[in-house]
Amino acid sequence: MKPSITIADADVQDIDAFIERVWSEDGLAQRTLEAYRRDLETLARWLAGRGRRLRTARREDLSAFHGSQPVAVRSMARRQSAFRRYYAALAREEPGLDDPTLLIERPKMPRSLPKALSEREIEGLLDAPDVSTTLGLRDRAMLELMYASGLRVSELVELPLAALNPRQGVLRITGKGGKDRLVPVGEVALERIQAYLAAARPVLAKGRQPAALFLSKRGEGMTRQMFWTLVKRYALSVGINAKRISPHVLRHSFATHLLNHGADLRALQMLLGHSALSTTQIYTLVAKEGLKRLHAQHHPRG
Repeated sequence: MKPSITIADADVQDIDAFIERVWSEDGLAQRTLEAYRRDLETLARWLAGRGRRLRTARREDLSAFHGSQPVAVRSMARRQSAFRRYYAALAREEPGLDDPTLLIERPKMPRSLPKALSEREIEGLLDAPDVSTTLGLRDRAMLELMYASGLRVSELVELPLAALNPRQGVLRITGKGGKDRLVPVGEVALERIQAYLAAARPVLAKGRQPAALFLSKRGEGMTRQMFWTLVKRYALSVGINAKRISPHVLRHSFATHLLNHGADLRALQMLLGHSALSTTQIYTLVAKEGLKRLHAQHHPRG
């Protein structure tokens, strides 16, 4: 068994400084930071076996590294993103440094469209919880809110009670990168939330004052896994194919349905909390695909 190659102390320090920089400047998620660190450490270890450091890597080194480390396309794209950010930061510090990533060809990413349910399917999913029960009241409020406001799953489960302004009917959401945005709740979702707050949340809180809006049986905040489990269970109960369900299915449906009803793309970008309009534009493709299917099903010459 070959002994593990040790990363040079200078490379370790450079990686630490880079991770700290992109965290403070760009507010990247912890999961992304950890992935970037692994990618850079893998490259540093590979280079060390050839007598090189990260700072002295050439374009040929990176090309050879990619060729010797076969990974999935998405993993390759993430690695290249980490390397490009790292060497771009080094080049800003050292103007004479040649960026070895500049001429590296980027992998072609397969275009995958977000999964969206039809409006009829959404109605069935929202009606699935038994609102005569404590958990049913909670689940109905969560489903309604996510579909009404287009929240990310993480935003929904981490939502504090203080974020809700029932008088104005809005939520203050802290999204990716710590950026705040205001999103409307909608009358139906607000009614469901108020019903949950009146009859279900006090029971789940068990006399305590937890910060989270939505609580588990233990009186604690919900998790992404908990919400995903309940979405899947309710979807299956109303006959929605499991392959069409994802943790973000309500968010994707929110965006697609708004576009179908004439929403402005810029307004949708703000509601979703996307930093770039190009991220939001993927939903226009989802809407077009839905129109194509509708035409094929119902037009006499479709």
